[in-house]
Amino acid sequence: MKKIIVIGGGPAGMFSAGIAAKRGCSVTLIEKNEKLGKKLFLTGKGRCNVTNNTDPEGLIAHTVSNPYFMYSAFYSFTAQDTMGFFEEMGIPLKTERGDRVFPVSDRSSDIIKGLKKFLDTNNVRVLLNTKVQGIVTENGKITGVDIGRKKLPCDGVIVATGGLSYPTTGSDGDGYKFAQKNGHNVTRLLPSLVPLRIKEKCCKELMGLSLKNVEARFYTDEKNVYRGFGEMMFTHFGVTGPLILSGSAYITEALAQKKKTELVIDLKPALDEKELNSRLLKDFEKYANKAFKNALDDLLPQKLIPVIVRSSGIDENKKVNSITKQERHTLLELLKNFRLSVTDTAGFNEAVITRGGICVDEIDPSTMRSKKTENLFFCGEIIDVDAFTGGFNLQIAFSTAYLAGTNV
Repeated sequence: MKKIIVIGGGPAGMFSAGIAAKRGCSVTLIEKNEKLGKKLFLTGKGRCNVTNNTDPEGLIAHTVSNPYFMYSAFYSFTAQDTMGFFEEMGIPLKTERGDRVFPVSDRSSDIIKGLKKFLDTNNVRVLLNTKVQGIVTENGKITGVDIGRKKLPCDGVIVATGGLSYPTTGSDGDGYKFAQKNGHNVTRLLPSLVPLRIKEKCCKELMGLSLKNVEARFYTDEKNVYRGFGEMMFTHFGVTGPLILSGSAYITEALAQKKKTELVIDLKPALDEKELNSRLLKDFEKYANKAFKNALDDLLPQKLIPVIVRSSGIDENKKVNSITKQERHTLLELLKNFRLSVTDTAGFNEAVITRGGICVDEIDPSTMRSKKTENLFFCGEIIDVDAFTGGFNLQIAFSTAYLAGTNV
């Protein structure tokens, strides 16, 4: 019986360990934390958006880095396979807006329970509070894993240690070092799906304000790199929310290179300029004898009005019936193009995932086997593949874990 060691007790590690054991291997899963699935517990604000109910082409379309590396994985283990697996483990699921899939209970702990049940059913040995010091090799082949006090012999290793995001959950980059010592290259590591820091002080003033159904456009060196529609929120240091996190995936490298990066928000995307102009005329007629600062209540959230009034350059106390056509057009331009300067991300502490990782050219996409070391496999966030929010990154974890566990 083949002895397999899986390093990392996150979703990719747990699933690959269970798959390998189900296929007849003697599997040991090693986790440095006191419990399994520590980061998984936090996902989806504790609800765990476990996958996205779309087809493999839909998964590929929502993968930002190296989508076609994932072709075999997504077709070998689909989102529907993931859903079927958890249902089989006794965890009922539901599909919500945007095809996001959650446990019916809205508890990430149930997803962890399902994965633990899979490990128990297939007799996977679990070592908690155990830190792997290194992978032992002889003549270019892995022979075991060093856990400090002793070396555990094995016939194959799956590295599923995650990235650098949420370091408090144990993501400290160990897996990258193991890969590099076995001849692999690791691409530049950057936080992704991450809140953004904004230069303008108005964000602190707007802290806590959520904007729904707005459009965000990101520009780096004045080139449009992302355009999306949805929900965002202001924080004391900048902006966050699903729309911002998705857009961040396209600008982290530009920010790291100190390129000029700008966020432009269309506050009224449902109205084109002509329709918005008509709306302004209607509101200005209604509030003709009021001060400008009191004329935008029907158009904008209360918290946003002072910021827009100030940014427009129009005297806040000016009577609405005195506002010129040019001033109205300045306001219209501001509502359609509210500009903010992005200075940085909020870093790995706030990032959902890591962008970058083990170079995909050095991994067999149909097996997740290392092209450098015969009996070494990788799965999950450690690979240079990342996707949008919406369950896509967890599906990457399960699909790559399935191939690693099947082929080890």
